[in-house]
Amino acid sequence: MDIAVPGGTGAVGQHVVAIARDRGHRVTSLTRSEGVDLLTGRGLNEALRGVDTVIDVSGIQTLSTKKAVDFFAAATRNLLAAEKTAQVRHHVALSIVGIDRAGSGLYAGKLAQEDAVRHGEVPWTILRSTQFHEFVPMAIHAASIGPVVLVPQMITQPVAAREVAEALVIAAEQGPRGRVADLGGPRRELLADLVREYLRKPGQRKLVVKVRAPGAMGLAMRRGDLVPAADAAVGRQTFHEWLQARPPAD
Repeated sequence: MDIAVPGGTGAVGQHVVAIARDRGHRVTSLTRSEGVDLLTGRGLNEALRGVDTVIDVSGIQTLSTKKAVDFFAAATRNLLAAEKTAQVRHHVALSIVGIDRAGSGLYAGKLAQEDAVRHGEVPWTILRSTQFHEFVPMAIHAASIGPVVLVPQMITQPVAAREVAEALVIAAEQGPRGRVADLGGPRRELLADLVREYLRKPGQRKLVVKVRAPGAMGLAMRRGDLVPAADAAVGRQTFHEWLQARPPAD
């Protein structure tokens, strides 16, 4: 297939590009450095010429509900319009487990994205996954105040980004199927425990303080609403295995 990957340089996108190429597909990564801007639509029509499948793993780092909704609504609208013009046959979108139970921030943006995909004119597949293992160092970076890390009370079931990428490429190969089974990691964990384990490996001396995040998002985190149901697909690599496989310098 000829596959275009918006967000092809991100945590999942880089694996999508590599895996799809290894499986014999022709792959183009859609990035600003290549002249493509999802928010304005610039360069999309040219980039999608001859493409039959789009795997959208684009994203934004924000805690703002408005910014997340604005980004995903605009990016998805522009993508689908360009796909229709290019006669793309399949739109695959990566979403997040539990977005309908924690509708704020990034989760609200993903709800807007899913809604646009479902009501668009391009046949589609949506895969929801849990947070990636890489979410832990991102959380540490975002919530460190000197020697202290503020970690929300959260039940999580992290999954390897590469395994999510594999599932997306397989979904692309299988053709449009609507919403497919959610994908989570092999173990349910407490985010604070994962943060402590991550900090132990490089020997960082930080105090991990658990906090109760406010609102519907905080409640969903504490109740375990952001982990998949029993019928979900399950990844192979645990967080511990992922951590042990990282280079010492990371």
